[in-house]
Formats: sequence, structure tokens, C-alpha cells
Amino acid sequence: MSETPWHTVTIRVPFANPKHATIAMQVIDVDPELQRQAVKRTLTVDGNDLVASFATSTVRLARLTTNGFLENVDLVARTIGEFGEDSERKQVISR
Repeated sequence: MSETPWHTVTIRVPFANPKHATIAMQVIDVDPELQRQAVKRTLTVDGNDLVASFATSTVRLARLTTNGFLENVDLVARTIGEFGEDSERKQVISR
């Protein structure tokens, strides 16, 4: 019986700085993949970029995993924009 071929996807998401990319990685990495035997995820930071690599057992899982990851990135990026260091400076300036 032959092994299942793995389908790989790598996504680079740019952030304003390495600190924000690291925060995003730490937040997203807390939640494990639901199908650990079928999805292998690696998150790293390269400069200002969050780099996510996925290996999945099916193309469908690659699509679902990628979509879920991008939804999480969107939420983290919006949260950083709302509550991050830049928003703190805006509040001080507006007072």
C-alpha cells in the first residue's frame, strides 16, 4: 500500500514589523489543527513576515486549512491595528 501524497501550501503574510508578526504567530499557534494526522502546520517569522506552511492529505483540506488560517490572520491584524502600539500613540495625541 503506497503512502498518501501530501499537498503543500506556503503563505507569507507581511506585518508592519517583526514584533507584530511574532504576536500573530504566537496567537495562531495556540490552536492545534483539528485533524492533526491529516494536516501538518509550521509557523515561523522571517523578518516582518509570518510564514505558514501546511502539508495536507487532500486538496480540500489544503483549501479549508488555508481559509481558516487567513481568517485568523485577518482577526489578529485587525486586533493589532485597533489595540496595538500605534493606537496607543493615537490616544495620547488626541487627549
